[in-house]
Amino acid sequence: MDRQIILTSQGLERFERELDHLRTVNRKEVADRIRDSKQFGEFTENSEYEDAKMQQAFVEGRILELENILTNALPLEDLEITTDTVAIGCRVKLRVVSNNNNNNSKAGAKDKKPKDIVYLVVDPIEANPSEGMISNESPVGRSLMDKKVGDSIEVRVPSGTVKYKLLSITR
Repeated sequence: MDRQIILTSQGLERFERELDHLRTVNRKEVADRIRDSKQFGEFTENSEYEDAKMQQAFVEGRILELENILTNALPLEDLEITTDTVAIGCRVKLRVVSNNNNNNSKAGAKDKKPKDIVYLVVDPIEANPSEGMISNESPVGRSLMDKKVGDSIEVRVPSGTVKYKLLSITR
């Protein structure tokens, strides 16, 4: 991996904890499984041994991946995060102004209140939309970059077009 990875302090800590757990707990568990599976007979017909070896390959691969991420990580200190314009590390509050997606129904539209959404803009390696962490390279994230409070953003998504108003930028 050649590119610099910008991580929030929480992301950096999460990856360091995962790496430590893989090295200290998972490696031992896999080694124990491999050792224990030898009692089930020949390796060529031993599914427990094969499963344990596959788990070992996964654990070792993830360790290498995390080591690579952490080697290339540039920790984003809270003081470096600007609130003038949207950048990685910013928490943004958006109001959905219009949502012209293909699944919208006209029924009940008059009862709709404006919907506000909060996202933390992060590097793709740290993104987790279900936790409100969107990549700066995602359609919404890309359209937010360098925008200021009060700006309107229009995003084409697979289901149509969504228009947002940028309400706030915080750390």
